[in-house]
Amino acid sequence: MKQIEASELILNKDGSIYHINLRPEDISDNIILVGDPQRVEKVSKFFDYIELRKQNREFITHTGYYNKKRLTVLSSGIGTDNIDIVVNELDALVNIDLEKRIIKNNRKSINLIRIGTSGGLQADINVDSCIVTRMAIGFDGLLNFYANRDKICDIKMERAFKEYTDWDGSLASPYFVESSQDLFNKFSDEFKGGITISAPGFYGPQGRVLRLALSHPELNEKIESFNYHGQRITNFEMESSAIYGLSKLLGHHALTICAIIANRVNKTYSKDYKKTVEKLIQITLEKITK
Repeated sequence: MKQIEASELILNKDGSIYHINLRPEDISDNIILVGDPQRVEKVSKFFDYIELRKQNREFITHTGYYNKKRLTVLSSGIGTDNIDIVVNELDALVNIDLEKRIIKNNRKSINLIRIGTSGGLQADINVDSCIVTRMAIGFDGLLNFYANRDKICDIKMERAFKEYTDWDGSLASPYFVESSQDLFNKFSDEFKGGITISAPGFYGPQGRVLRLALSHPELNEKIESFNYHGQRITNFEMESSAIYGLSKLLGHHALTICAIIANRVNKTYSKDYKKTVEKLIQITLEKITK
């Protein structure tokens, strides 16, 4: 089997993978992803004990035990570009022999569960509620750089959305990827399911205006009114599409649960979203360790 060159699989002197600075034994099979590095400790404070703490750049990792089950929580930072690093490097830890630089014959699947914050896109989605993402829509274009994206995407829904919104070809082509059904089922009795857009920015790509005018000021209104066989788009965030897409291509299981801290239609914002996030963390820990 052909070796992966040093320029493609970059390792640190201690054998850890380059950006997230982890070795295979540092992670569990169940990984909680958070965007905010400070949120790692807000998750791991509930662990029975922590066996590992590591940090490189914005990537902080704690591995420990909760309800006698080994868990890892890792901060990704903001955006799908960071997710491209995190998911590929986590996959390398479990499916590439780092010493020999070859892909292992027996492939392993891991669970990636994102706990995040988000903005609601429907008037009836209350601030401080939570959405579990059944389908992620990527406005970021990341998955378009990888082969076989059409095999794991909902092409019919994608075409319907592009036709409804009169999608501008100068923008990245959106892609639609479902969550892991098994993981979704664990949370669907607790939280409302939804369709989540991952945007490549916080301001213009999500329709916010400060000093710069938008190229497509009508887009959010079209997003809010889009309906596909009774399914509506529920919220905006910045990471899930890449987590879902890369996980599907690599054979992993992914899910996102987001606290709604703002409602973009009603123009409301949570008075104390940190309490909502803490409750979401506790529910998530219980659900994945049952």
